[in-house]
Amino acid sequence: MAGAGGPLSRSGLRGRETELVELEALIASVARTGSGGLALIQGEPGIGKTTLLAEVVSKAVTAGFSVGVGKADELHHVVPLSSLAACVLHGDQPLLTGDDFAELARNHDQRIWLVERLAEAIETRAGSVPVLISLDDVQWADSLSRFALQQLPTRLRTSPVLWVLTGRREPAGPAEEIVAAAAAAVLPTVTVSLGPLSGADIAQLAGDTLGTAVDARVRELLDGAGGNPFLAVEMLTGLRTAETSMDPVTPGLVVGVRGRLRSLRPDTLRFLQMGAVLGRRFAFHDAAALCGRSAATLIAALEEAVCAGLLDDDGDHLVFRHDLLRQAVYVDIPPSARKALHREAARNIVAAGHQPIDAVPHILRGALPGDEEAVVLLQQAADAVLPVTPGLAADLMTRALELVPSAHPLRFAVGEQAILCLTRAGRNGEALSTGDRLLAGRPPLEAFSRLQAALGSTLWNMDRTGELRRRVEAALATGGAAPEIGARLAGLRTLAMSREHDLVAAREVGEAALRAVTAIGDREATTLALSGLGEIAQNAGENAVALERFAALSAIDSVFLPEEIVAHLHVDDFASAERLIRQATDAGASRQAMLLWAQGQYDLGLGRLDDVDADFVTMERLEDEVRVSVQQVNGRVIRSRTALLRGDREGAREHLVAARERLAAKPSPGSTAAVRFLEAVHAGADGDVGLAVEKIRQVQREGPFMRWRLLRDWVDSAIRMALRGGEHELAEHLAEQARAHAERNPAVPTATGIAAQATGLVKGSVAELERSVELLSAGPRPLVRAAAYADLGQALLTAGRRRQAVSALTNARDEFAETGAHAEAAHAQHALRGAGEGGRQAATTERPVAGWGALTLSEEKIARLVAEGHTNRSAADLLVVSPHTVNTHLTSVFRKLSINSRVQLANLVMALPDD
Repeated sequence: MAGAGGPLSRSGLRGRETELVELEALIASVARTGSGGLALIQGEPGIGKTTLLAEVVSKAVTAGFSVGVGKADELHHVVPLSSLAACVLHGDQPLLTGDDFAELARNHDQRIWLVERLAEAIETRAGSVPVLISLDDVQWADSLSRFALQQLPTRLRTSPVLWVLTGRREPAGPAEEIVAAAAAAVLPTVTVSLGPLSGADIAQLAGDTLGTAVDARVRELLDGAGGNPFLAVEMLTGLRTAETSMDPVTPGLVVGVRGRLRSLRPDTLRFLQMGAVLGRRFAFHDAAALCGRSAATLIAALEEAVCAGLLDDDGDHLVFRHDLLRQAVYVDIPPSARKALHREAARNIVAAGHQPIDAVPHILRGALPGDEEAVVLLQQAADAVLPVTPGLAADLMTRALELVPSAHPLRFAVGEQAILCLTRAGRNGEALSTGDRLLAGRPPLEAFSRLQAALGSTLWNMDRTGELRRRVEAALATGGAAPEIGARLAGLRTLAMSREHDLVAAREVGEAALRAVTAIGDREATTLALSGLGEIAQNAGENAVALERFAALSAIDSVFLPEEIVAHLHVDDFASAERLIRQATDAGASRQAMLLWAQGQYDLGLGRLDDVDADFVTMERLEDEVRVSVQQVNGRVIRSRTALLRGDREGAREHLVAARERLAAKPSPGSTAAVRFLEAVHAGADGDVGLAVEKIRQVQREGPFMRWRLLRDWVDSAIRMALRGGEHELAEHLAEQARAHAERNPAVPTATGIAAQATGLVKGSVAELERSVELLSAGPRPLVRAAAYADLGQALLTAGRRRQAVSALTNARDEFAETGAHAEAAHAQHALRGAGEGGRQAATTERPVAGWGALTLSEEKIARLVAEGHTNRSAADLLVVSPHTVNTHLTSVFRKLSINSRVQLANLVMALPDD
């Protein structure tokens, strides 16, 4: 922290020796253990955070770390990833080149995917050398950088990566959010709070600065610094100036800054003020443009500002030597002049060819109501950032709408874009209220139609399909819509009708909409029509038709790839599903959480229960990270059912409670039916058959389409519960549904096999159950096949055909055990003992909770791959899973093995006995 008199050797570290030792210990720990860590240096402005950070970086370089250094800027905190970009693009060996970073940010539209790619780059570097990434002034970090900093330390906790942040004390600020996320993941964290320096430390600091012992007059002056080292140095610098100029000396920052400003020439002061408007770091020519002068005429002003110790010149930009210096200059500009200067700065930035988002900080500070130029720039900036930071885009459009007077014709177009951005950000309630306010303003007919079309996705997300249909039909009846808007409204009507009872009428509406869209050629209308037709086909149980629709949809937009994957699973085409999953993994497809939903359905179909749980754990985490909940209820329902299959009753109940909580937060008919069916399964497992039957009846009342979605693979368990409760009519009704589904899907082994199984259960027909096993043996689903074997075995025992029964029950036991469904395997084993067959018993005992034996098969595979040196990405590519799922498995591996680094894992695997 040098004053104008020259650099200091140790002044910035006076009184910080203890804190430095603590941070050095963290550096050493990361280097020694090969695991991650995070440190936060916090305190008031000028307290010495930046100086201590610089010393930590220096120590890390000496220790052999690869270092990335960045600083967030108050006036650039809206530019997505600008803060973290400095960390990965600057340092001894940048983690990414500028071109690589630009390509990353330009071509991919998902925050989760982008963060994963950053993690891979850092992980690769950390594979050969420990890495330190530091960010100064994290309180100014942009929202995307903050999002990344909440994910990356956790994601990279098993690699030697040290994160060091500085920030001001803010109880609910970005720094605290990042530290909380790291602490929740049990990442070693250190928080260093810098308080005021002692009188003795300040005296030493004064001696460093003045080069002599301080006298009583100086000590009295320094009392005004309150132990703040920056203010102390500025006061001492001001003292030097005062002694030279004979100006009176008074305590406070006025001496250190404003007193020095008064001694500057008017041109220099104006130049500094223009720089303060542009930010702490600014370009010489930008400040000159704001001054209305040529750069050549301001060289003398620049030289004076640098000599006064107010600015540093790094060759590319000018930088205020401290934020407090910039603020002291900035607050002396009259408020009305500041607004005008910010508006002018925004114009200059755009005129110079920069992106609209670069001008946004100035627009937000300088725009006045009715400023159409500012509104247009905010619209352009929102469009640019919407793919990666929809929340920021929504904020920008909300501000743009505020700037448009209520009677201005531009208001409805701006409002339409605001609705779309708010919906994309998951702020559906805000989007709907914004739309209703605009509609209350009696817009022209075309604007009315556009606003209703914009609200379509909002209402669909809120599962308010009845209201959606009423609104779009009102807009269609009113007329005045442009052809593409009319087509979108028709597509939205198809979506709304896909949730109704009359699916024949819905299909007719959808096909008519698709024909109209084809003639118009509007992409958004086409996706809406195809989505609606795909939903209709799926809800009608017409799986081949649904696949055709969703395949056409994903061919138009790969964002719908998860829907196509699941549609392939519904026709038992797991090979195509795997190909698409691999394609999505390789291409970094968007909607990562929904891809994990599809992956989970794929693993469930193949009976990989441990992978299923990891898939849905990861899916829920990703949805939580982006704060958009889509499949959390259904994910918990499946996790609860798989826990029951494994015999984990406590875990199953916990998932049921979580499913109910998420349903209460976001109710919908589909989720309600899923939770009711899960409650039936739990009631049956607890022996309360009456309650189980009542819950199944509730599911039946939710609507016909729910039966196809919910009972497609699990109708056998519903029939068993009905039969146990003496509800033969209900069981027969369920079997009829299974047969109807098979008639719609005659080429799908699972559909035809389950139908035969259902008929066999209801009629007590051994022949039908034998046919079921034969059909399901041609299919890919071991859990479904094992259940059919178990039913066949019980029926054969009842028929007195013991030998065949033992064979069937043995197959059931072994297939259940192979998938990890240990509870069901135990039931089959119990039936075998009842048949007088002790025989070989499948391994149905629970795993230990810790140690190598506690690892699942997938965890063991990943542990060995990582021990061999694979990254999460390369391990994911080999196993055809998401890197996020690998991370979930790896987290479990480290917990079970009580280790915290890849180095420790490699050593442990090397020490294992040969198989």
